[in-house]
Amino acid sequence: MSNPHRSQSPNPVTMLVSYYPKPGKEDEFLPLLEKHWPTLDRLGLVTKVKPQIWRAFDIRANRSYFVESFQWKNGEASGIAHQTPEVMAVWEPMGPILEKMQLSQLEPLGSKA
Repeated sequence: MSNPHRSQSPNPVTMLVSYYPKPGKEDEFLPLLEKHWPTLDRLGLVTKVKPQIWRAFDIRANRSYFVESFQWKNGEASGIAHQTPEVMAVWEPMGPILEKMQLSQLEPLGSKA
C-alpha cells in the first residue's frame, strides 16, 4: 500500500477538509472559509481548479459541519502556506471557533479491470 501523504509531490495535491465549528460559531466561521481559497489562490499556492464547499449534516450526530475540497499546487504549498502571514491571518482565527478539523489528502484509485 502506498503512502498517500506525499509532502514533496511536484503534482497537485487534492485535499478534503472537514470543519466542525463550535455551537453558535457558524456565522463567525463562514467568512473565514469564504476567504480561504481566494487567499491561497492570490499567493499562487493552489491550482486554478475552483474549490467546492458544502454544508454537510451528520445524521447520527445530528449536527452540521462544512466540507471544502481544493488542490494545493504541489506538495510543498501547504508548508509555504504555514509560513505566510496572509494565510495565517485566515487560519489562526479558525482555531478558537472550531471543535475539530479533519484534513484528508485524497488519492484516486485506478480502475482494476
